[in-house]
Amino acid sequence: MNNAKEFSNLNLTKEMLHNLNEIGYTKMSDIQEQSLPFILDGKDVIAQAKTGSGKTAAFGIGLLHKLQVKKFRVQALILCPTRELSDQVARELRVLARFSHNIKILTLCGGVAFGPQLGSLRHGAHIIVGTPGRILKHLKKDTLSLEDVDTLVLDEADRMLDMGFSEEINEVLEFVPKNRQTLLFSATYTDEILDISKSIQNGAIHVKTTSTEIANKIEERFYEVNNADKIKTVIDILSNFRPQNVIIFANTKVEVDEIAKRLQESKVDALAIHGDLEQYDRNDVLVQFANKSCPVLVATDVAARGLDIKELSMVINYDLPHSLETYTHRIGRTARAGAEGLAFTLYSAYEEEKVDEYKNDNRIFESSKTLKTVSGFVMKPQNITLVIEGGKKDKVRAGDILGALTGEAGLSGSSIGKIDIYDRQSYVAIEASKIDEAHDKLKSGKIKGKKFSVWIL
Repeated sequence: MNNAKEFSNLNLTKEMLHNLNEIGYTKMSDIQEQSLPFILDGKDVIAQAKTGSGKTAAFGIGLLHKLQVKKFRVQALILCPTRELSDQVARELRVLARFSHNIKILTLCGGVAFGPQLGSLRHGAHIIVGTPGRILKHLKKDTLSLEDVDTLVLDEADRMLDMGFSEEINEVLEFVPKNRQTLLFSATYTDEILDISKSIQNGAIHVKTTSTEIANKIEERFYEVNNADKIKTVIDILSNFRPQNVIIFANTKVEVDEIAKRLQESKVDALAIHGDLEQYDRNDVLVQFANKSCPVLVATDVAARGLDIKELSMVINYDLPHSLETYTHRIGRTARAGAEGLAFTLYSAYEEEKVDEYKNDNRIFESSKTLKTVSGFVMKPQNITLVIEGGKKDKVRAGDILGALTGEAGLSGSSIGKIDIYDRQSYVAIEASKIDEAHDKLKSGKIKGKKFSVWIL
């Protein structure tokens, strides 16, 4: 059984096996063991795998194994969300490719000069690694041909979608032969990822490195509390459990506004959403919560419909929900995809009878006095959102914004979060400590050669 993870069990050349041994690849990681047999068999694979899982070697060994070195044409294309990841992938591929001379791997990313890339492309390449925006630019200028590509890899596909690259990816796909192997790697399996898999892959084999997935593992706690102490209890919950993000549900619009206001006064960054908001205000709020520019969202049930947050740490029911069904629906927003979640519900002494129907062996009922009060607690966002007064109608793409920020503005890709592009506006999440720098550089610079108004939300 211990030999199952040996690379020598795979149908690889002696030269490749020797190189893997030389570079210290003695045993396969879980993702390699589960996906490589299918990849080497030419099958399409969709794999859930995080950075550090060994996924680059999984697709790298697969595409290098079938590469025809004497055919000096682009045979594999790897799309990545950022320049940093593209460089990292290309570095690892070069090490894996040492078993053979003359394998040329080229990176094409935004944020760097276009000219030198043209020069490199004229000399030809076997494998291209890069960001969707820059690759599309080369394709449209006819400086890159993908007609001989037989392996397409989407690496960190969920991050590419977060950064607003779905349109660019679809356009790049039009230049890639239909008869190809497509490998899709993502840290999360969202509906959007599964939809993309269905549209670009054929009979894809699903590989998950998490061997056992427990559906919605939620710790549920109920606190009896006086109305006058409710806000204090919410702050005590936040300061004791320190969630990354939380939705607080209330039963009325008036209550939602009041809770958000009082949390803000207590140095907890919170936004309110309910049916009375105009569409553009609703967009502003949802974008900020989804891109980690606001850690706390206070909402009514109706306003939260259609809200898709992949990783939600906590749900708080400020009031006892009207029904058990509503309760289940609310707390089911946390602990998705095998993660763990927390759910808290506040109720008053007058609701003792209604609370009885919630009691079971898994739910914890205790006094709010068991929560410690943490002095000086503040809750600030990880990111802050920049708004650019330009969008789809102005032909602004995620790649253009990313290029402007990582190029002339000099920000690293890791400081840039989710990019949302609407018809006339674009929203970009920027690491909080870099927001002023990003704002100043974009304000004085250009995107796609044009000047746009830029402001901090």
